[in-house]
Amino acid sequence: MIFDDTSCQLGEGPLWHPTRHQLFWFDILGHRLHTKGQHWQFDTYVSAAGWIDDDRLLVASATSLSTFDIRTGATELVTPLEAENPVTRSNDGRADPQGGFWIGTMGIKAEPGAGSIWRFYRGELRRLFADITVSNAISFHPDGMSACFADTDTQKIMRVALDADGWPFGTPEVFIDLTNTDLRPDGAVFDAAGNLFCALWGAARIAVYDPQGAQIDNFPIPGAQSTCPAFGGDDLTTLYCTTAAVGLDGPDDGMTYAATTSYTGQAEHRVIL
Repeated sequence: MIFDDTSCQLGEGPLWHPTRHQLFWFDILGHRLHTKGQHWQFDTYVSAAGWIDDDRLLVASATSLSTFDIRTGATELVTPLEAENPVTRSNDGRADPQGGFWIGTMGIKAEPGAGSIWRFYRGELRRLFADITVSNAISFHPDGMSACFADTDTQKIMRVALDADGWPFGTPEVFIDLTNTDLRPDGAVFDAAGNLFCALWGAARIAVYDPQGAQIDNFPIPGAQSTCPAFGGDDLTTLYCTTAAVGLDGPDDGMTYAATTSYTGQAEHRVIL
């Protein structure tokens, strides 16, 4: 069903705020943060957020991570993010179980290998992986011991082990390989049982993979370019999904959708500054 009929050129970063019981999402190309019935305009690309407390989000833009006050709309710089690089912008991101925030960057024109995946944790911003073309699928297993991410162009979702502080160690391994298909992984989120829900760009659906990486379910999305899922609702069984209208002219494209499921999500993790 349609959750919000606002058409986003590039909807991304849905976040269910667990204490406000409120969904936030972005239109990257429109430079906007949305919630139902309200939006905030930025002067550059904004793409993803984590929640800090009842009234503040950590928002990723083309050049920074900043706090955003939901009540006033005020922003305050936390740390620059590739601010010296005019080629890139932020893309997919999510908070991890340890209180860190992972954020991917990419070329504004999807320049090959221009992006990276970074982690902000307790004041430190560290590059985790470089040479990324389209950063996506940043998500965290509920046991806190592994993370997933993707470079959409490779058609592979990678999995990497995490230490006790949430930093990756060892070599990332392929978790889901879509290279023999025409499917491209976009945003993703784990539920509480360790199933991965991944939006498939251009395929109008969210695919569900079990903890071993086998596909077990699908959720059709009316918008052809599904971009990122998030669990929310009072019991965390509602699956939200943003979509993108860029390059399309269908009536369903760019809206934000919701589906009631038999799965239970994780509450979004809190960012510790």
